This record gives sequence, structure tokens and C-alpha cells, in this order.
Amino acid sequence: MTLEDLRVFIAVCRAGSLSSVARDLGRTQSAVSQHVKRLERETGVALLERRPRGVVPTQAGRILEAAAGEGINALDVAVRQLRDLVDGHSGYVRVATGATTVRHFMSDAVVTFRRRHPKVNLEFRTVSSGRGSFDALADGTLDLAWITIGPPVRGIEQRTVAELPWLLAVRADDPLAGRPYLDPAELSGARVIRLPPNSTSAAHLEAACAERGVRFAYEPSVADWDTALLLAELGIGRAVVPAVPGLPVPGDGPFRLVPLPGLRPLPVGWAVRRWDALSPPARAFADTVAALR
Repeated sequence: MTLEDLRVFIAVCRAGSLSSVARDLGRTQSAVSQHVKRLERETGVALLERRPRGVVPTQAGRILEAAAGEGINALDVAVRQLRDLVDGHSGYVRVATGATTVRHFMSDAVVTFRRRHPKVNLEFRTVSSGRGSFDALADGTLDLAWITIGPPVRGIEQRTVAELPWLLAVRADDPLAGRPYLDPAELSGARVIRLPPNSTSAAHLEAACAERGVRFAYEPSVADWDTALLLAELGIGRAVVPAVPGLPVPGDGPFRLVPLPGLRPLPVGWAVRRWDALSPPARAFADTVAALR
């Protein structure tokens, strides 16, 4: 068996499809299948179970996938570290995040890091879900992922950088706009703009509300916090959002932010495969963001 056999097998296990992996790699489905068959000949066991809508690893396949993933990730980390030793402070830092996160949490850090490490290339990649970020970290595609801290994930380390209080965003003419703060119970049954329903931040907000016996009625959902704030500012609805850094301080304009101190704050921070395996530039960037958030 070869490393390429193992890489293809891991990709098939995660995609659940030979054809999709073939498309991603620019190969035929038969060529992808040959990698799996070679592994099955070497191991003497069936590694994939064919189903009407794709494939799933057998028990033996899951064992091999886990072991191969650990081994290949360790090799990838070692190769990157060797390159760092050769290049000094050059190299790449690949970060999973989005425009909202860069704007609110990383703008100062990016400027500072580029000044301190001019030869390091920062790559920001948008990943559609936390699960996608974890998979990309596990297979070595990414170095760091900025996430809402959630339940433990096997093979991933999470580190909280900040805990964000919750705010109610409303227009200045809203009856609640003049309040210095609100008890969450006062909003029970209120209609608010929904955060992405499958996101960790939405799950955290619902759990924090459940602790206080509060349930919201939801307006249509939005893709990110900035959009929720914009809709609240336009008077489309109320929004419950975390107090992300860099929010405008409401003055005499049409926008108001009312603290909700009774809700458990939202923890955000870094996810990595292993902190002790981060390259020096990646660790430096993570530390810079934490220091300048």
C-alpha cells in the first residue's frame, strides 16, 4: 500500500462516494476504486460497504481510516515543520474563517502579524460549517479555525479566546431601546431574527435561553451576525447577537444595543489539530489574534 492509497481511502470515507472523490481529484471512478481494492488486498478484509447512495466504511475500514488519518496528519505536520526550519519565518498560515470574523476579531492582528512576519503568507478560507473546519484541520488542509467553542471533538483541540455577552439590537424607536439592560425573561415569545439555525452559536443561544426558561419566536434566519445587525438597524426586526469587538457604539442614530446579562456568554476561539504541532508562524498568528482581539 502507498500513502496515496491511504489518502484516497480517507477521502472516500469522508465523502461517502467514489464518484465525488474522483471528480475532486480529476480521475476516473475506476482509478479511485483501484486504490481501495489495493488496500483491501493488502489487509485481507473489506474496507467499504456499497450502498444505493454511496459507500460507508466497514468496521475494519473505520479502524484503518482512523489510524491512517493520524499517521498522515503527523507526516504532513512534520513536513511543514521541516520547511519552517529551512525557511525560517516564511511559509503559510491557513485559517478557516469568514469576513465577519476577520472584520471583528482579526483586523488589527492581521496588520500586526504582516508587519512582524512579512514573508509569511496568510490564507483565509471560508468553510461552510464547524464540521467542515474540523475535517479540514484533521486532514491537514488548514492550520487554524476560528469557531464558536462547542462540545469536544475527537482529534481536535479547542481553546477559548473570548466570551461574548449577548445583546438585543433594535432601532432607536423600539419600546425597548431606552432600557439600560434587559432580563431575558422579558423577551420570552418575542420575535427575533434567527442566527444560522445549524450553527454552534445558534445552538449555544438556544441552550442559554433554555436555562432561563426563555423561548423566542423567530423571523427568517440570516447567514451571519453582521446581517442580523443590519436588519435590526433597518427596522426589519429585533436581533439577539453576541457583543463582537468593533460594534458601533450607538449614539443619536437609529441603532441601539441593549445588554442581556442573564444569558450565558458565547465562547469563541481557536480550533487546531494539536497545539504542540502548530508551525511557528501559525502559533504566532493565533497568539497575535488573542492578544489584540
